[in-house]
Amino acid sequence: MKQLYHDMKPWLLILLRRRQHFVIGALLVWITLLAGLSLLGLSGWFIAACALAGIALAAGLPSMLDIYVPGGGIRFFALLRTVARYAERLYNHNTVLTLLADLRYRVFGDLTRLDETALKRRRASEWLSRLTADIDTLDNLYLRLLVPPFVGLLCILVVSGFIAIWLPVIGAVTALVLSLLWLVVTLGYGWFGFANSYQQVNDQDELRRLVLDQVQASAELMSYQTNDWYRARVDQHEMRALSNQRQLAHKSAIGNAIVAAVTGMLVVGVLWLGSFTLAAGHVAGPILVMAVIAVLGMNEVFTTLPAAFLRAGASYGAAQRLNGLSAAAKDVVMLNLPDTSCGHQVVFQHVSFHYPDAAYSVLSDITFTVPAGERAVITGVSGAGKSTLASLTMGRISPTQGSVAIAGNAPSHLMPENRAEHFAYLTQQVDLFDGTLADNLRVANPDANDTQLWEALSQVGLDRWVRHQPGKLTTQVGEKGQQLSGGQARRVALARLMLCDPAVVLLDEPFAGVDQFTAQHIARSLDSWLIGRTVIYFVHQVEDASLLPKVEYCWRLAEGGLITDTLDYIGNN
Repeated sequence: MKQLYHDMKPWLLILLRRRQHFVIGALLVWITLLAGLSLLGLSGWFIAACALAGIALAAGLPSMLDIYVPGGGIRFFALLRTVARYAERLYNHNTVLTLLADLRYRVFGDLTRLDETALKRRRASEWLSRLTADIDTLDNLYLRLLVPPFVGLLCILVVSGFIAIWLPVIGAVTALVLSLLWLVVTLGYGWFGFANSYQQVNDQDELRRLVLDQVQASAELMSYQTNDWYRARVDQHEMRALSNQRQLAHKSAIGNAIVAAVTGMLVVGVLWLGSFTLAAGHVAGPILVMAVIAVLGMNEVFTTLPAAFLRAGASYGAAQRLNGLSAAAKDVVMLNLPDTSCGHQVVFQHVSFHYPDAAYSVLSDITFTVPAGERAVITGVSGAGKSTLASLTMGRISPTQGSVAIAGNAPSHLMPENRAEHFAYLTQQVDLFDGTLADNLRVANPDANDTQLWEALSQVGLDRWVRHQPGKLTTQVGEKGQQLSGGQARRVALARLMLCDPAVVLLDEPFAGVDQFTAQHIARSLDSWLIGRTVIYFVHQVEDASLLPKVEYCWRLAEGGLITDTLDYIGNN
């Protein structure tokens, strides 16, 4: 139980931040249920009173009945129930959507603190599952595990206390029986279905992974004639998940049967005990009818509890998975801006890096320094480790051994906002969003005006092409930039980079996908823009040294090590 509380505590604290909203929502649910119970009880009393008055008049006995007050009460409770139900649904749905936003904000924040090594351990679909399926499962906490049982207890107290005004013994019996039933369908059923619902979360995650793998690897499975084998594996897991789901449904049906049986027997018991009081003349017949129908209406209060508490294990499983994500996220130990007193120099000291489960280290004992404001180029064949070196420089990953420092600070320990402000990285993979050119450019600088956007496009040689487009800056680039060629998309990414004001710039193959004339134009633009910035170029090989002016340092990556290289133009620029 202590471990359960410990794992659920972070998510309960998020709920408590909006406790006022939850209290109001629970109050609306309580008013709705009480209005329904009052409507049933008053209607039963009114019908019984009218029947007895009619029988008395038919027998020639004097009888008097005020129909206006109870009739008005029935209309009041009917209207109150309708209005309260509408308000409760509207208010609670808004609260739940706000809660989901809070939960996703928390989880997304944890994801942003994961380095590339941790992110690559799982597929994008698995991370998406954390943001959607697991959080939707946690949604069960408020709507089904917290509000209904709390409201149910209040209803038990009100109904039992109301009955006890006229029938004290029956009120006490009603309170005792309904309280025991409450314990069975909440705590008891939470324990009864915990293992099954906990397993259901794991089954759904595994089944989702298997199906996605089958779709993504369908060509390979068909090529190796293993499609039937893999499908059998999916079917086997699906059957286990289905069997577990059937057990949950069976237990839910048992819970509903228990609620119906207990409330039914309680109705019979109230009627039986009340008959003795009625025979003794201590209570009027309509009052007894009202008590019986009020107890019968308690079935609505309990009917949702068994199925909800059967899902307690699923909520706990989702919380555990999300807690694991939080534990994996690194703590940011620096909140201040980098110290620029020594400039933004890049220093690697005996750095090695080893990916988890890899057979060997990608980088071994890398040591180099790029002084502030200077330019360097690092060459190497594909797979030599250039992207890993860039990720270490950007702080996206931390070295296995050794240290990396920029302006005297480990980049992996800086807040993401600091890195975004001071570092810029043109990657080989270009990420463009489904929107206009202007929208994609303003990702780097939301305050940039049209003149600045045109200047950035001119620097990468795209301004003429854009001016010939009907939409000009509002030209749609398509999802992932599919409306552009590879070279155009890369130049848009470079133009976006040049709208920033970073101190450290990493350029991975900046001239890929463009002709020689355009490459020369971009090189001249970069030469002007990079003045005063610390720059590292990452290229496969230097084919045209004129594209890399003012480069003072040149290294080559080979077999995990860094070799000092030379360019014939160094010192002549």
